[in-house]
Amino acid sequence: MSISPTARAYDRYRVWAPSAREVTLRIDGGEHAMRPDGDGWFALPGVPAMPGARYAFRLDDGELWLPDPRSLSQPDGVHADSEVVDPLALRRRTSWRGRSLRGRVLYELHVGTFTPGPDGRGGTFDSAIERLDELVALGVDAVELLPIAPFPGDRGWGYDGVGLYGTHAAYGGPAGLARFVAAAHERDLAVLLDVVHNHLGPSGNYLSMFGPYFTDRHHTPWGSAINLDQPGSREVRDFLLGSARLWLVDVGVDGLRLDAVHELCDDSPRHLLAELADAVADWEVETARPLTLIAESDRNQPATVTPTSRGGLGMDMQWADDVHHGVHAWITGEREGYYGDFGSAEALAAVLSRVFLHAGTWSSFRARVWGAPVEPGSDDYDAHSFVTFLQDHDQVGNRAAGDRIHHGLSAGQHAAAIALILLGPGTPMLFQGEEWAASTPFTYFTDHEAELGALVSAGRVEEFAAMGWAEQVPDPQLRETFESSILRWQEREEAPHAAMLAWYRTLIALRRAHPDLHDPDLRTTSVEVLAEGTVLLHRGALAVLAHRGPGATGAGPRAAEVLASFGEVGRREDGTVQLAGPGAVVLRPAG
Repeated sequence: MSISPTARAYDRYRVWAPSAREVTLRIDGGEHAMRPDGDGWFALPGVPAMPGARYAFRLDDGELWLPDPRSLSQPDGVHADSEVVDPLALRRRTSWRGRSLRGRVLYELHVGTFTPGPDGRGGTFDSAIERLDELVALGVDAVELLPIAPFPGDRGWGYDGVGLYGTHAAYGGPAGLARFVAAAHERDLAVLLDVVHNHLGPSGNYLSMFGPYFTDRHHTPWGSAINLDQPGSREVRDFLLGSARLWLVDVGVDGLRLDAVHELCDDSPRHLLAELADAVADWEVETARPLTLIAESDRNQPATVTPTSRGGLGMDMQWADDVHHGVHAWITGEREGYYGDFGSAEALAAVLSRVFLHAGTWSSFRARVWGAPVEPGSDDYDAHSFVTFLQDHDQVGNRAAGDRIHHGLSAGQHAAAIALILLGPGTPMLFQGEEWAASTPFTYFTDHEAELGALVSAGRVEEFAAMGWAEQVPDPQLRETFESSILRWQEREEAPHAAMLAWYRTLIALRRAHPDLHDPDLRTTSVEVLAEGTVLLHRGALAVLAHRGPGATGAGPRAAEVLASFGEVGRREDGTVQLAGPGAVVLRPAG
């Protein structure tokens, strides 16, 4: 089928295959010769694309029947025929009119492990719907789905997806996604979709057989780069823009999280991200609702969230890994790898108040000067332009055993760390289950064919062997590795998980209730280092005392009012607040 960023022709068969002389289309077993349609396109006029039909392409005299690069559905897997789906039929009518997500509480979830699912062996869109009310009660504003593009097998993170227009069949396919989006909107929850435009997975990736979707001019960790600036790149760029339009306009999701945009290698006069940002601005007018673009970037460049009219890339937000690293290293004591420059209270103060530690300064991990400073008074962006988090799928799942940060912390330390995130100046994001200190890990898991799977398993062990962690690495190919990561929702009502859940709810409620705690102006945020293990985060007229221990705090701040606390808190006659051990206090300092 044909889907472009501007046209809405879903009722006919078209495919871009500039490398082919002839294209044959198979529809439900019957073969049809397609006609050249200009600029490398082939079409089959007079034959409507009827929903439910199965179809595939053969290029020239090749032996393979190939799925559609723009397939919306691969019900029998990534190597099989595509299924015709009309995306316009997937929109559900609700009263939802969208909302700005800047400064809102985001919640990252993986559909397959968010719930056990109907058979207890993996979640679906429909089983995830059953838990949306829990997120509403928590105070979440938006759910961010890890990638749902079709990938090999039934289980995986989704970053090996091979269909940028499709929805993974094991989760419920496009109809299941439509039900999920409608259910979220009915509960006043926005939906973000994590999309991967920088590479495709190794199995089921047939794009290069159709045309110049990749180029050797640039290279990425996954091999040749997506072709954004070489001959044929206009159609490739439109391919990516068309995918974005499908999700945002036709399916009705509220935003996209764009994976590792620093690997979108683009030397053209106008970067793809800027082109996408301007297109999304037009789509906002068309749909009459706000749409959000969030970039994952490790470049520490405020230009990512600077408007295109000011020469930036125009993203609404970007992930702020330095904030994660600063809080993680300070609360855990870890200093390995990229945590090397972090861990001190001074580094923590820097990231909480100015977002980037590496801001045109030396990065020992990269062995070079890195980043650029965030300007607190900038008219181009503010604190809400940066997504902050204590945990995410990468920072948990890319550890050898997939252990979560709280698995190595006391409850008081966990409470202190998340208070700095949820009441800090950025746009906070939670990772599924952290709100009740879930006992389950989030491991790396795959379901590749035997040969590729064996290579992935061996590579995972080799990756961590140099660190002495090889024995801790679960085999990603084993189903039990996947099932060990499925959340156990019954824990929420049990001690000590219930206390942590109550703390998360309290912090989110405070953030909503007090303007100072969701103020995006970095000029109203500062941090006092009271001791190496104790900091006082000032947010306007309020403050957060965070203490990692061990032992009690020293001389603490004087409080006119204590709004909330976690841990054993004492107050002297002069109003001074002290913690007997790790924990946090939200307070209004005395004048």
